[in-house]
Parts: sequence; structure tokens; C-alpha cells
Amino acid sequence: MKIQIRKIAAVLALGSLAVLAGCGGGSDDIGQIIGTSSPQYRTVHANPFISNVDFAVNGTVKVTNVGFKNVSNYFGIDSTATKATVSNSGSTTPLASANFSPVNGHRYTGLAIVGANGSATSLALIDDPYNKSILSDKARVRTFNASYNAPNVDVYVTAPNADISTTGPTMGGAAYGAASPVSTQDSIYVDGGTYQIRVTTAGTKTVIFASQPFNLANNADWLITTLPAGGVGAVTPNAIRVLVAQANGASQTASELPAQ
Repeated sequence: MKIQIRKIAAVLALGSLAVLAGCGGGSDDIGQIIGTSSPQYRTVHANPFISNVDFAVNGTVKVTNVGFKNVSNYFGIDSTATKATVSNSGSTTPLASANFSPVNGHRYTGLAIVGANGSATSLALIDDPYNKSILSDKARVRTFNASYNAPNVDVYVTAPNADISTTGPTMGGAAYGAASPVSTQDSIYVDGGTYQIRVTTAGTKTVIFASQPFNLANNADWLITTLPAGGVGAVTPNAIRVLVAQANGASQTASELPAQ
């Protein structure tokens, strides 16, 4: 039913979309929005304790020799039972794997993260159903906690220096190795504007990371990933930094948000 309604909306909106395209509108894939295009997959190297890695899908290496904080472009995968793996670069022995059944219209992210024991590698997976309205120009935002030294966090996306003492988190209760909103739920939607990100320990107002103000554009698609801080800070409780993966169609950029 959802796909049928979105297809009808797509037909009705074609004229509007043409206008948007002519005016520099969003880069969203229409097939993705209406749920007809092939599943899309991207990878993130979020483990500071391992060197460069390769990411593979069903035994075929798709992303090669990438370093820490690297985010790949989206690429199409088949909507069949899938095994994703991450290996040391050049190795055929996986460090970790994840099995899933991709669905047309969904976007997937595989993140190589520190394992539960603090040294091995795990491959975490986010299933994004991508339920964006075909006429929406709002930004899509999701967070992922890859900071094993900050195992549960809340994330606030607010106007710069806004008082968070009486407000709830924008994305709450992100456990280590998990997303908020959780995998299989859609991202949150916010208007473009100037914002600040603050990360707190879950259930408290104790800020462990505050970003400088930044601009979030309409139609942006952000994955906000918390990472352990570098050097000695990598093992210091609640010492974190924040990496933002920004999708522009299939193209990806990744940048670390400057701390306040």
C-alpha cells in the first residue's frame, strides 16, 4: 500500500519535480523514494584500532584499501540474501560479517566498529527504509554510536547554544553499535538551517561533545557517527568525536565536526 500511494504521488508530482530539478532541487533518487530502485549499500570504517580494510558483498570486494573515517559511495546490490564482510586490506579472511536480506528502495550502511571486547572488529548494519515524501525538501538525519568508550548516548540537534535542560534529545538512547532511530526505522526530518550538535551520556544533560555551529541544508542526508577520540582519548571514557557522512545522490563526503 505504501509503495502504491507513493507511486501515485510520483505521477502527480512529476511536473513539480521537473521544476525542482531546474531550480537546483534535491538530489534524491526518485526510484529510491517510491521504492522501486535496487537496494543501495555503503560502508564506513569506524574502528580506530585497525589499519586499512576491504569491504565485500557476497564474496566480491566492492570497496578496497580504505582507512579509518572513510565513507564509501552508495552502490547497488541485489535484493537477495546477502552476506557483507570486512577484511584487512588484501586479505580473504573476514574480520567480521553481517547477513541481511536487502529490500528494493532501502539504503543500507555497513560500519566496521570495535568489537564488544574492545579489540576485535564487528560489522554493524543500518537498514534505512527511506520513507521520504516525494515533495519533501527536509533534511534527513540519523545517528550511530561507534564509541565503545561512550556506550549509551543521546544526541541533540538544536539551534546554537540552545538550552537543552528542559528538552528531550533529538535522537535518544543510542547504545554502542546501534543507530537512533533504530535500524529499519526511517531517519528523522528537520528543516534546513543553522544547528549545533551536542552529545550527552544517555538520560542525562552531561555534554561529552559539543560541535561548532554548522549549516544543515535542505535535502541533506546525514549520518552522524560518534567515534572514540584519537590517541590516549581513544580509551578514555566519554572522550569522543563526531563524523558526519553526507549523501549527495550516490556520492558521499565525510568530515569530522569541529568541537566547540
